[in-house]
Amino acid sequence: MGFKVAVVGATGNVGREMLAILAERNFPADEVVALASSRSQGTEVSYGDKVLKCKVLDHYDFAGTDICLMSAGGDVSKVWSPKIAAAGCVVIDNSSVWRMDPDVPLVVPEVNAAALDGFAKKNIIANPNCSTAQLVVALKPLHDHFVIKRVVVSTYQSVSGAGKEGMDELDRQTKALYSLGDPQVKKFTKRIAFNLIPHIDVFMEDGFTKEEWKMMMETKKILDPKIRLTATCVRVPVFISHSESVNVEFEKPVTADEARDVLRNAPGVLVIDKRENGGYITPHEAAGEDATYISRIREDNTVENGLAFWCVSDNLRKGAALNAIQIAEALVKRKLIKAKKAA
Repeated sequence: MGFKVAVVGATGNVGREMLAILAERNFPADEVVALASSRSQGTEVSYGDKVLKCKVLDHYDFAGTDICLMSAGGDVSKVWSPKIAAAGCVVIDNSSVWRMDPDVPLVVPEVNAAALDGFAKKNIIANPNCSTAQLVVALKPLHDHFVIKRVVVSTYQSVSGAGKEGMDELDRQTKALYSLGDPQVKKFTKRIAFNLIPHIDVFMEDGFTKEEWKMMMETKKILDPKIRLTATCVRVPVFISHSESVNVEFEKPVTADEARDVLRNAPGVLVIDKRENGGYITPHEAAGEDATYISRIREDNTVENGLAFWCVSDNLRKGAALNAIQIAEALVKRKLIKAKKAA
């Protein structure tokens, strides 16, 4: 007997990706329900070779549903996730609302699947920030072998991280500039077409942005609270895939060859690292792929036991939708949930 799965926010970029990946990976679902706000009622979305019509979240009864993939934003999740969880449905939430709650596991399955064992406290599991997800997939195997002391990361984040509005703004501004029109700024704080913006989310009192704070705090929760991490997060005129320039300081000596061998054997990682023209991965090539790609691995001799590398991943997949479904798969594999119909 398969599971009944609901996708909340099914008309958004991530929601549509969740439906596609559920079908691609043959998740054991007997029924999949697409949910959205009342203004999207009846909107058709694809699920494999099927077409689903969106139902209204406000009117849906979760009592018979096993898993809810929540991708409707923090405000919706804050209100609805506890209600859905109380109905006996496990919520896997893609917003930032629950990530730092001590009773809510923050999970990247390749990194800390064991944290799922405590999900029943609130029946909610948090998906990490998109830029954090790919980073910890790369850092985990290195930390296991060489022990990370400090990380300095600069991100190059695509506009899809800001949702459909971000993608539309880049498209609209690019067309306007080519036709000598006015590239109006609506979604972002400055023009994004042929530009970049060193500002994602709101500014905090210490000068860091909330996005940068998320990377710092989430890495500690997922990987190791002893790790020191500083981040600079930048929005770039790329539609899909986030890139990161990562500098790591370890407790133990490490060579580029040793790091390359460790990463090549790590789950979820693909190493494309040839020291020649084109011997690396770019965001364009990572779009639509599941892996976290690592390139440009080299030793950093400015610090003791230092390493630098380039990390790229599709933010809509590993950074959001894919990771959520991998969490659901891990729940099933670890026999932490059973289908209500079967029970």
